[in-house]
Amino acid sequence: MPEEKRRQQRWKLILTIVTLVALAAVVYFAREQILETISNLSRVNRYALLLMIPAQMLNYHAYARMYQALFAVLAHKIRYGYLVRVVLELNFVNNVFPSGGVSGFSYFGLRMKAEGVSYGKATLVQMMRFILLFVSFQVLLFIGLILLVIGGQASQFVILIASSLATLLLVGTIAAAFIIGSKRRINGFFTYLTRLVNKLIHVLRPKHPETINVDRVERVFTDLHENYMVLKKNPGFLKKPLFYGLLANLAEVLTIYVVYIAFGEWVNPGAVIIAYAVANFAGLVSVLPGGVGIYEALMTAIMASAGVPAGVSLPVTIMYRVLNMGMQLPPGYYYYHRALHSNEVPKP
Repeated sequence: MPEEKRRQQRWKLILTIVTLVALAAVVYFAREQILETISNLSRVNRYALLLMIPAQMLNYHAYARMYQALFAVLAHKIRYGYLVRVVLELNFVNNVFPSGGVSGFSYFGLRMKAEGVSYGKATLVQMMRFILLFVSFQVLLFIGLILLVIGGQASQFVILIASSLATLLLVGTIAAAFIIGSKRRINGFFTYLTRLVNKLIHVLRPKHPETINVDRVERVFTDLHENYMVLKKNPGFLKKPLFYGLLANLAEVLTIYVVYIAFGEWVNPGAVIIAYAVANFAGLVSVLPGGVGIYEALMTAIMASAGVPAGVSLPVTIMYRVLNMGMQLPPGYYYYHRALHSNEVPKP
């Protein structure tokens, strides 16, 4: 057997083992939530819970169409079915590896390489996904606040949280556009960041002064800048991806609301929108897989500040999280494992 093939098989075996360990960690850290969900199933309308399935299917559809529309602007026609599978794989990767979405960026770049898409283009598309989701969520935050005001539940704390989050999203979006809008700025920023990471890694690996190749990073982000300029010249093409970003967010909020309905609780949708936004952004920095613990605590706290008792919101949030992961992880792992062992995910 050629040495290169043996190396590839070893890499795939190591990655498979690491993935299974990470998946086991998700189950371990969520064990209490899983047991509580099982005990609460007798309290809920199980037929109402089935509505989670079409809501999540709508979410996958929206993400796949968003990717498809963004790649079309960059002159790449990617099959819808292929992108749905990739969305499931990304859900799996981002849930089992607590990296604030960084793992998803890397995996998406490798996955799109099989379709002839450069790493720079794939990175830009993934970055635009987050930017469009952030922009569309500002619309939802505004709607959420209006609904709370109408319901008389818009406390000063909730208004402060929503306005702070909207400001953070706006500033972050402008900062990202400012950095990638200039070849000098993007190369300077990411070259500095890469060298800083290399120095930190060098402490643990003294024999490897440049674990991440700076020249390679510079080439990738030059490609990122050039493709961003293509998008910038065609802003009208972003209307379709932005619509699908809004649809993806709505589908996720609807999934949570379905669980409240299953518990017989018709809470103010505005509270769910704001609580979902806060929990998701805080969950990005969690060191635990899937943001277990932080997500549930924040969702419950925000819902309580909007007048929903913790005795209602906590079991709902836990059941939503467990059932949602139960729907996402098995098919995500299946497609991830199949892609890994069919050479659709090349060695990095």
